[in-house]
Amino acid sequence: MALVTSKEMFKKAYEGHYAIGAFNVNNMEIVQGITEACREEKAPVILQVSKGARAYANHTYLVKLVEAAVQECPEIPIVLHLDHGPDFETCKACIDGGFTSVMIDASSKPFAENIEITRKVVEYAHDHGVVVEAELGALAGVEDEVSVDADKAFYTRPEEVEEFVSKTGCDSLAIAIGTSHGAYKFKPGTNPQLRFDILEEVSRKLPGFPIVLHGSSSVPQDYVKMINDNGGKMPGAIGVPEEQLRQASRLSVCKINIDSDLRLAMTGTIRQFFSEHPDKFDPREYLKPARANIKELVRHKLIHVLGCNGKA
Repeated sequence: MALVTSKEMFKKAYEGHYAIGAFNVNNMEIVQGITEACREEKAPVILQVSKGARAYANHTYLVKLVEAAVQECPEIPIVLHLDHGPDFETCKACIDGGFTSVMIDASSKPFAENIEITRKVVEYAHDHGVVVEAELGALAGVEDEVSVDADKAFYTRPEEVEEFVSKTGCDSLAIAIGTSHGAYKFKPGTNPQLRFDILEEVSRKLPGFPIVLHGSSSVPQDYVKMINDNGGKMPGAIGVPEEQLRQASRLSVCKINIDSDLRLAMTGTIRQFFSEHPDKFDPREYLKPARANIKELVRHKLIHVLGCNGKA
């Protein structure tokens, strides 16, 4: 199976009341861990590449890694998606370079400018058979080169979504309902709560239209503890409760972005490995268990959070 767009994926997810996992990838082990879990659980998947990942690993290397995953896992549909494309030029480079989906993130711009920039990307993408995700609302937090201070974050305004989708022609819409980027989403002692009232209102205004949640890592506390027990300092790292993400996936949310959880699993595993084996130096020896833990974490997400296992 060749790379696909998310169009048919999202239609099935919306009708089936589940979400597709969108996992950010940076290297071979992460790609392998994700796709091996998806193959075994028969789950569709979106492999995401950010601007920072392209700068780190090089566009060509990342595309070839994903193409290798397609060859190794022909029985599952795989989308190659640009996460948080900052401008038309970056989106165009990815469209021309083999991506099947791109996100243009002009959410920090005024409403009219966001529409203008998004529409330009949509027109070029659709001419090349590529789908486009856009964003309304601004999430706080830090992810690669995306950084929004808490006082500049704002929820999506449901009264704007119909006009935005109509004028841009985007294929899916990322909204802000209380998630945030990074591993420090909520303060310790608080009761994290997503704004389902906003999600439900957006769904009423856009029936059948796929909604996306960014900043939706759950920050597994066992991996936070593993990091801290082995020399790390991550006090107060708290994510979105998994039961709330599962609830969102039963509504109109068709794509849930998961990034920090994979990084925590890899970092925690490697820290523990070196603590237990201080004499080791072969990258294959510490990356192998890291890949295995990423695979099991993704498997858990597919079954218990996204509900997309068996949907390939």
